[in-house]
Amino acid sequence: MHRRLVLAAACSTLCLFTAAAHAADWPTAKPITWVVPFAPGGSTDVVARMVGQELSAALKQSVVVDNRPGAGGAIGVQAVARAPADGYTLIGGTISTHAINTALYKKLPYDPIKDFEPVTLIAYVPNVLMVNSALGVNTFEELVAWIRKNPEKASYASSGAGTSTHLTGAQMAELIKVPMQHIAYKGSPQALQDVAAGNVPFLFDQLTAGLPLVKAGKLKFLAVTTKTRSPLAPDVPTTAEAGFAGLDLVSWQAVYAPKGTPRDVVTRLNTEVVKALRSPELKAKLETQFGMQVVGSTPAELAAVTAADTARLGELVRRTGATTE
Repeated sequence: MHRRLVLAAACSTLCLFTAAAHAADWPTAKPITWVVPFAPGGSTDVVARMVGQELSAALKQSVVVDNRPGAGGAIGVQAVARAPADGYTLIGGTISTHAINTALYKKLPYDPIKDFEPVTLIAYVPNVLMVNSALGVNTFEELVAWIRKNPEKASYASSGAGTSTHLTGAQMAELIKVPMQHIAYKGSPQALQDVAAGNVPFLFDQLTAGLPLVKAGKLKFLAVTTKTRSPLAPDVPTTAEAGFAGLDLVSWQAVYAPKGTPRDVVTRLNTEVVKALRSPELKAKLETQFGMQVVGSTPAELAAVTAADTARLGELVRRTGATTE
């Protein structure tokens, strides 16, 4: 027993010494890996590449984006949770991976709060209610009237089970007190195309994702879930303005490091990422390409958002019975 204790103490000391050594030469030892827990091409991926490029220039070190999709983002997030806490591995977290999944999955292989060091909240990403143009509705109120008149057709699409777009639909069903069938797709493009084709009447998704189909006359925007209107669609009312206050689920993008990453490393990462987000060029790209509301928070502010949304959305999942099925 004594021998085991001595060995354990030695291993612990070695780990601390190794972490300290890595922190001392960070970020010169090797490239930084920014894991994206989703497939290439989505907003989380593009944000990582845009911000990663600026971070690379600031740190004079390569930032490599590593896509590890699967299991609602759990595969990529779990990999980072188990990575060395040396500042060389980051995770692009979202409202799904770091808030919703906690309640949605019974055996989540990571703890979004205990396993990570918050770096910064990158941006909020508003969802927008879109309907098939041939449905014959022009307002949120008219859509609700249509749903109540056609309850057997009351279904909505989403970019995947457990996403913010899924839960926004569940929140809407709860608000209007009409059960609605959720139809999950493997991504936003498939969901949008099926709604545009008339196979599903409506969905919630990111404004910029649906903009081409709106311009083509196949979809209509009815309301955005943010508290203020989007500059990309100033004529589209907020859900509150449309008469449905309380339907306000807004997604977000953030970056985290493994728990135990040295404080000075986290501070430097925060400083450089926030500086990049506040550059007029990058800020304009995120706003115009994705309709994002750029934030650039402190680590403490991201920690507060993560904890608050984990509790709030966990209650929503339990209340609405939302599942990954």
